[in-house]
Amino acid sequence: MLKLFLPSEHVKSIFNIDPQELKKRGIKGVITDLDNTLVEWDRPTATPDLIKWFDNMRAHGILVTIVSNNNENRVRSFSDPLHIPFIHQARKPMSRAFHKARKAMGLKLEETVVIGDQLLTDVLGGNRGGFHTILVVPVAQTDEFRTKINRYFERKIMAFFKRKGMIEWEDHN
Repeated sequence: MLKLFLPSEHVKSIFNIDPQELKKRGIKGVITDLDNTLVEWDRPTATPDLIKWFDNMRAHGILVTIVSNNNENRVRSFSDPLHIPFIHQARKPMSRAFHKARKAMGLKLEETVVIGDQLLTDVLGGNRGGFHTILVVPVAQTDEFRTKINRYFERKIMAFFKRKGMIEWEDHN
């Protein structure tokens, strides 16, 4: 049961995810969380570096869809200027939105990865859906109230994984 919380891999940031490496592994699409994965939860727009990352993904033929539990206004105002498809109020860790995003991209399960900063929503939802999951260190050190509760439980789960030698990562809060 606890293995559902274990990411397939973990990296420091979204910028450590290289489209050429994804392509070598047969990955054609990325489903990514928004808040504290791509930008701070309270930053309304993409940073210049993030825009370059999206452009690099596009240049290598990697499709990107944002799947967020946040409301439509938040996700649309971030995604629309970038011309990135999105699903809002995704109800993660339910896996339905992940599969909806994958199907909209026209991809197979094994051609898609899920990226996020939370074990209890992104990783659990992606794993439940059968996806390869990539956990990133949260962009911000602060969280929205609901997320603070999740972080408490995540710290407990991460500590268990570290004790069991299942994960080596010092940067996660």
